[in-house]
Order: sequence, then C-alpha cells, then structure tokens
Amino acid sequence: MNEQVKKLISTHWLGEVGSCDICGKELTITFIDGATRMGPWAKMCGSCYDKYGVGLGLGKGQAYDVKTKEKIGG
Repeated sequence: MNEQVKKLISTHWLGEVGSCDICGKELTITFIDGATRMGPWAKMCGSCYDKYGVGLGLGKGQAYDVKTKEKIGG
C-alpha cells in the first residue's frame, strides 16, 4: 500500500456516515467512531458519546466531520 493511501485511510472516514449506532439519530455535524463502556465500538452522536464513550485516541476513538469525513480528533 502506498503512503498516499495509508494517509487517506488514517485521516478520513471511508464508510457511509448515516446515523448513530446507539440512538439512531442522523449524524449532521460530527460523529465519533469509538469504544463504548459496554465493550463494542460504535459510530456515535455527541450525546451518546458523552454517555457511553471512553475517550479519544489510540484504542479509544476518533472524531470525524460529517461533511468532509475528515478526522478532527483522536
């Protein structure tokens, strides 16, 4: 895999954005792909992340912009 592809994969969400895996609310501004207190990872809205997320960073989660799908944190 070339360096340009590796950078894209590490800095952009490649899947569909859609809705929060926990509450079903449409994701409109940002979302977090992260571990939950229950164990599994989920694509979360801010409210569900506040309730169930375990943090941002390696092994915890990443935040993304919905429109650009660009990583903005973690």
